[in-house]
Amino acid sequence: MSKIGKINISIPEKVKVILTEGSINIEGPLGKKSLKIDLDMFDLNIEDNKEVSLKPKINNQDSKRLWGMNRSLINNAIIGTSKGYEKTLELSGVGYRATLKGNVLNLQLGFSHDINFNIPEGIKIQVEKQTVLKISGTDKQHVGMVAANIKSLRPPEPYKGKGIKEQGQYVLRKEGKKK
Repeated sequence: MSKIGKINISIPEKVKVILTEGSINIEGPLGKKSLKIDLDMFDLNIEDNKEVSLKPKINNQDSKRLWGMNRSLINNAIIGTSKGYEKTLELSGVGYRATLKGNVLNLQLGFSHDINFNIPEGIKIQVEKQTVLKISGTDKQHVGMVAANIKSLRPPEPYKGKGIKEQGQYVLRKEGKKK
C-alpha cells in the first residue's frame, strides 16, 4: 500500500476539477492544467468538488509504484492552479547582477559577456533587487527546471561562495591555500 496514495486530496473553493475520458482537467484562478491518468489501472473519485481520491483497481507492483506518483501529480496541479509555485534565487559575487529586458533576463555573471536567458511561457521572473530573482508559475516541475537552468549558468563555488544559489541554500566552504 502506498502511504502517499491513500491520502485524499482536498480541493480549494476556487478550483474546479473535471474528469473527462482518460484525463483530469483542473481550473483555478491562476490557470488551467490537464493531466492524463490511466483509468484502466486507477479508480478516480471526485466527491462534491471538495475531495479527490485515487485507488488502484488492480493491486500489483506497477499500480503500487504509480499510485503515489499520480496522487502527487494531481495534488501539485491543484496547488499550482490555486496558489502557484515560487523559487527565489540569489546572485552573490562582485559585479553579479540581473535585469529584465522584456521577455529576456539579462545576467552579468563575471564573464566577458552578458548572458541573455529567454523566459519560457507560463513562467514569471521578477528582479526584486539586482541580486535577487523570484521565479513563479503554476507548474512545479517547470518552475524547478527554469531555476535549475539559471543556477547552472554559474553554480556556487566552494572557496568564495560566488555564484547563483537558491535562497537558504548552504554552500559548503573550503579552506584556501596556506603559506
